[in-house]
Amino acid sequence: MEGSLEERLGLSEWTSNNDGIGGVLKSRVEDFRVEEISKIPALDPKGRFTVTRITMVNWETNRFLKRLSKACGISRNRIFSSGMKDKRAVTTQIVVIDSPLYKVEKIKIPDSTIEILGRTHQKIGMSDHDGNRFTITVRGCCDSNGLPLDGKEAMRRVNKIREDMTKKLGADAFPNWIGPQRFGSTRPVTPEVGRAIVNGDYKQAVDLYLGMEGKNSRLDVGQFRKLWRDTRDVAACLDIIPDHLGYERNILEKLQKKPEDYVSAFMALPNSLQLLTVHSVQSLTFNYSLRERMKKNLPIIHPTLGDIVAPVNPNGRIDAGKMAYVSETNLERCKRNCDSSRLAVTGPLPGLESALAKEIPGEVENLALKQTKLDKVDWRIEKIPRLTSSGTRRPLSVFFREFSVSEAPEVTNLTSNRWIEGKNEGDRWNPEGSCLKLKFSLPPGTYATVLMREFMKSPLDHY
Repeated sequence: MEGSLEERLGLSEWTSNNDGIGGVLKSRVEDFRVEEISKIPALDPKGRFTVTRITMVNWETNRFLKRLSKACGISRNRIFSSGMKDKRAVTTQIVVIDSPLYKVEKIKIPDSTIEILGRTHQKIGMSDHDGNRFTITVRGCCDSNGLPLDGKEAMRRVNKIREDMTKKLGADAFPNWIGPQRFGSTRPVTPEVGRAIVNGDYKQAVDLYLGMEGKNSRLDVGQFRKLWRDTRDVAACLDIIPDHLGYERNILEKLQKKPEDYVSAFMALPNSLQLLTVHSVQSLTFNYSLRERMKKNLPIIHPTLGDIVAPVNPNGRIDAGKMAYVSETNLERCKRNCDSSRLAVTGPLPGLESALAKEIPGEVENLALKQTKLDKVDWRIEKIPRLTSSGTRRPLSVFFREFSVSEAPEVTNLTSNRWIEGKNEGDRWNPEGSCLKLKFSLPPGTYATVLMREFMKSPLDHY
């Protein structure tokens, strides 16, 4: 695995050579807004479920839904949402609750608004929404040499990069990287834990989750992780663990009760986070494959011989059940269908039953598996079978819509530690730099930070 964080996560190629605008995101929670684009389930006063539209401020979706289930007096499994959103953001989404309307009406949770839409007979599932609409403010725009950019120059650069992407990939298309939040942008521990899990090494998984260092971590967090690395002393670590490291505390308490039972300790993490570790290491292979294609100037919009293409649904997701290889006989037809966005060229999220491309694209994908040290993995997770993944594929490119960029006013109530503490070595932002507001919509499963990265070209921990 390579050196820099960007290289280790496969995020080290660009569509445009333009210098970008630098800057940082999420200087305030209100600077990152996400509105789910989704249909309201068919309403019926006699329906079993309560339909709500919930706006959350600075809530990670899973934590909020757990709090909501407790307030309703029901299992978390009886609350249904279509997507997981970032924490440091203002997010709005449809949530269906298996609870009487009168109970939901009484619920008050800090930093949230729960709007009752009615009753329904229908649940919703993951990725049922049609996309997400983003309003994102970049603050502290600056040149690569650290000098501040004024608003007009920053906007000129954004528009130039957009033009470059159009020339290279087509109108408003960009590489569909899996974004840094899937891995951890300041402590990319998730894929390394996932690698340990698919290799059956639960001790290493626990060691990494508790002890792996992060960039610019708080002093108390750094001391806790170092103590674990140096001593593996459960009691001593419990004595100094910071209060907000709840998942780490749960792992340590399991180890306190059952020393050496690292499977149980790992399973102290929420099921969704356990699964995320596996998905995260799969995602590394996708990013490495996409990066290698771009390095070799292989197209990512148009197919080449050996590629695997898939039909694109109206919401922008692919139909992974109808994938096909590109051959001499269907190459031109596949190119036409990719041009019209009816098909998409795909890359690998490897698993037990996943297919790899052939010819040159297949060579690239096999190289990505070797680079991520996953070429010998069979993906069966015998001790926790529900984590076994059959694998799938993902579009190599995606489109953004409803794009606009404008200057944003400066504000004084910036709450992020970055602004309070000032610049660190290697940062790319300047407090004297301009602020821009970008608006766009994306298909579900696409990372807004990846598109912002194309415009900003800032280090990964700036998103």
